[in-house]
Formats: sequence, structure tokens, C-alpha cells
Amino acid sequence: MKAFASLTNRIFFATALLAIVTIAIAMYIVNVAVTRQAEGELQHGLEEAASLVGEYRALRFDHFANEARLVADLPKLKAAVDTNDPATVLDIASGYQQQLKADVFVIVRRGRLLARFGGGDISEAELLAKPGLDEASYAREETAFWSAPHGILQVVSVPVFIDRELAGALIVGVSLDSTAAARFKTLTNSEIVFGARGVIQASTIDGSLWPTLAPLLSTRGFTPSVTLNGAEYIALAKPLGPEGTPGAPTVLVLRSRTEQLRFLRRLHALLGGIAVVALLGATLISYAIARSVTRPLGAITATMREMAATGDLSLRIPVPTDDRWQDEDAHLLATTFNSMTDSIQRFQREAGQRERLSSLGRLSTVVAHEIRNPLMIIKAALRGLRRDDVKPERVHAAVRDIDEEIARLNRIVSEVLDFARPIKFDLAAADLNAVAADAVRAAAVDGGRHPVRLGLDPRIPPMTTDADRLRQVLVNVLSNAVQAVDARPEPPSGDPPIRLETHRLDGSHVVVMVRDRGVGIAPEHLTRVFDPYFTTRRTGTGIGLAISRNIIEGLGGRITVTSQVDRGTEVRIELPLQPTP
Repeated sequence: MKAFASLTNRIFFATALLAIVTIAIAMYIVNVAVTRQAEGELQHGLEEAASLVGEYRALRFDHFANEARLVADLPKLKAAVDTNDPATVLDIASGYQQQLKADVFVIVRRGRLLARFGGGDISEAELLAKPGLDEASYAREETAFWSAPHGILQVVSVPVFIDRELAGALIVGVSLDSTAAARFKTLTNSEIVFGARGVIQASTIDGSLWPTLAPLLSTRGFTPSVTLNGAEYIALAKPLGPEGTPGAPTVLVLRSRTEQLRFLRRLHALLGGIAVVALLGATLISYAIARSVTRPLGAITATMREMAATGDLSLRIPVPTDDRWQDEDAHLLATTFNSMTDSIQRFQREAGQRERLSSLGRLSTVVAHEIRNPLMIIKAALRGLRRDDVKPERVHAAVRDIDEEIARLNRIVSEVLDFARPIKFDLAAADLNAVAADAVRAAAVDGGRHPVRLGLDPRIPPMTTDADRLRQVLVNVLSNAVQAVDARPEPPSGDPPIRLETHRLDGSHVVVMVRDRGVGIAPEHLTRVFDPYFTTRRTGTGIGLAISRNIIEGLGGRITVTSQVDRGTEVRIELPLQPTP
């Protein structure tokens, strides 16, 4: 056995045999453990998916229930219900439905349907016969589940009281239909089935397989094996409503066991092959290349690590000039890396220079364009003053024009400076409602010719902000609203054409909304309203909204504009109660 005569060979074969046996045992243990873990994760994933469906459904329903309580207590809705006129109620309810976006929104009074949105596949007679719509149920809040041809509706019935007398009920609900099932499938990566009383109402699975799945709705817990179209699935049934609730639905969550195990089998085979190849390859070549590769790679890795820690892209890898055992690939990698860092440095310098030149060019173009018109007017006024027979009134008019254009030039320069330089904020405690009311008064003093209706939320607590900057933004927005209303050929009739409202958005944010019934903004202009010096008005500078956005974003908020031509414009400003440092 000359093969074992060498000590090197004996060590090699002994090490290889030990490695092969060890890896084989480890692979067997890993395969068993991975399979068991995959089964456990499959069940755990189903539990999480079912919990997610239940929690999301409950969260969404609770949200609509809370909103329904608020809407049912609004004087505007109560006044509409008190008219008992479906047309009046429908008009008011439409606005609330657009805000809530509930799947079902119904108002009834004494067995009469006053308004209805959603549930179109249920007739009016069937709707009035649903639980929670009888007059005996009006006086108390009730939750019910309604069966529909294409899904299940979970609704809450909230009483509407007028002067402490029961006037009707508001019903709001969410739908568990095929659309909801598809949404949950995307969130959970599972097949979703909704059913009630042993009947499947909606599912992401083809309807031809529903008879196979229907018996599972009455089970509780896991069903370890369900065969659908030749594939094996594991299923979990979970009720979505409180125990004993009539018509409470059940969600059935399914995942493919076949697909999961097929992946594991391929993975096991692949791991085994990789382990054998890696073992043989490593045993044959590791010792030969270790010393020639590890040292230069260590230097390269250390340089990269330092670069990642410091962010200095100018670091270079030291390259030895005369090393007999230097690895050519490592040398090539080091020199290529150094060339790349040199290119990055050069590109950064060139890009910075180009950006500065580009910014200077844009700013110069804008300023030149804005200054040209005032200068031309001043020049024309001065030309008229050169005549010997100029009349005094002509002199007065020319002086007035020059004074106005100089003021305009000063305003342009001031606006450019305000837009270009960083804004310094003076943060302090402020009352948002007081700031909004002060802005309305300031806008009226500045020439506002239209009354502004204020809707201030008294629940808004004191907030930390720069009150003067925020007031500046609101005055600018209100001035734009006044000009938009003035631009209409005929003034709008009815309520004041401009409204300013404040609301508590959530626990940490508030919102200010300014709505007008002016001429609106064309769709092609709406995306550019925040661009500096973009304006559609002859006398406008186009920088007010750009500065306003800088202020709002500097305060940690967000400003958006929506508009429809000849319908009006809405400016929405969201602000945090406490700006992030």
C-alpha cells in the first residue's frame, strides 16, 4: 500500500475520511431537522396568516365603527335625517361615504331607507330585513354579519338621536369578498376562503373546488392534508367573529405542502452535492492557494472595511512591487479597485462642478427673466421724461411707475434670497387655531374681498412650531384662494367661497385645509405649482408656493394641492405636533 507510505498521504486520506463521515452525519441530521422545521414553520405560517386576516379585519371594522359613531353624532347628519327626505340625506351621506370609503353605508329611519351606498347585489327588501335594521334595534349599537351573493358583510348599526329622541340608524360595514380574499392572499402568501354556516361565500380558489373545501369550515384547528387538483395542502379554519354571533364567518387559510416539500427535496439533494464537491475541492486545493491568496485579500478587505466605516472613497490598496509569491488575481483586483477609486474621485469633482454650473445657469435665467420686464418699464418711463415739453402729470406717472417697478425688483431679489438661503426656524409652543385665525385676518387686511369660513378643531393641543413662518404660509395660500375666486367670471353663490379648517389627524399630527371655489388649476399645471417662478398669473412671481413648501417641509410636515378646473382647489398641510429634531 504505497499510497499510505507517505505521512502526507496518510494525513490527507485520514482527514478526508473523517470529513466525509462527519459531513454525511451532519447532512442527515440537518435534513431531518430541516424537514421537521419546515412542517412547523408551515403550521406557524398558517397561524400567523389566519391571525393577520382576523386582526386586519377587526382593525378595519373597528375603524369604520368608530367613524360611524362620530358621523352619527354630527349635527349636519342629524339635521338631514330629521328632514326624512331621501334626496337631502343622500346628498349629505355621499360626502361622509367618500371620506369613510366603507364597503356599506346605509341610513334608515323607521323602516324607511334614506340613503345607501354599497351592497348593490342585495335588494332593498332584503336589505331592510337584515339584522340590525329593524326599529327594535335602533336604540342600541349592534354588530351583525350579512350574507351576500358574492361575499359576507360585517356591519355595525349606530343609533342616530335628535334631541335625545331616536331618529334612525347609521349602518357602516366592510366586505369579505373575493377582492378582500385576493388582498389577504397577497399579504399572507396563502389561499384564502371565506364562508359562513358551512357555505363558501368568497375564495381565491377556483369555484369548482368549493364542495371539497366546504366541510372544512365546520372544523377547528389544522387539517393536515387536503388534496386539490393533485396537490396536497394543509388548512387552518378560524372563526372571524365572537362565539355565538349569528352568521359569524370563518376564514380558511391553505398552503401547499407539496410545493414546500418539493423545494426541500431539491434543497437536500443540492446541499448534498455541494457538500461533496466542496469537500473534495477544498481538500485538494486549499493548502496550495491559502497563503498566496489570504494575505493580499486580507489587505483588500481591511481597506474596504475602513472605506465603509469612514466613507472616504479616496483610500487605496497598497500593491507590493516585488513579491515572488504574489497572486496575480489579487494583484489585478487591487489595481482595479484603485483605478475605480480614482475614477470615483474624478467623477465626484466633475459632477459637483457641473451641478454648481447648472444651478447658477438656472438661477441666472430666472432672475434675468424676472428683472427684464421691470427694467424695460423703467427705461420707457425715463425715455418719456427726456422730452422738454413733458407735463407734470406725466412726470408724476413716470415716477410712480419707476417706484412700483423698483419695489417689484426689490421683492424679486428678496424672494430669490428667501428661496436660496436655508430657513432658520424659531420653534416654540403655539396654538394652531390662533395662528389660522390670525392668518385669515391678515389676508383680509391685505386685500381679501371674500369672507373665509373658519372650521377650527378645539381638540388640537398646543404644538411646537414656528408660528410666524406658518402664518406666512397660510396667508400666501389664502391670498392665492382669493385670487382664484376673483378670476371667476361670476362670483360663486351660497356659502363663503373660501374655507379654512383644522383637524386632529392622529396622535402626533394635525392637518390644515384651505378650500376655495375658484377657477381651479389645469391638470398640466398642477404638477408644477411648487416649481420656483412658475405662475399662470400675469402679476404673479411664482415663488410663493415654493417658499411655502420649503417652510412646511422644514417644519417636518407635508403640503399637497388638489384641484379641478371650474370646481376649486384644496391645499392640505399636514404638520407634526412635535417636529423631529
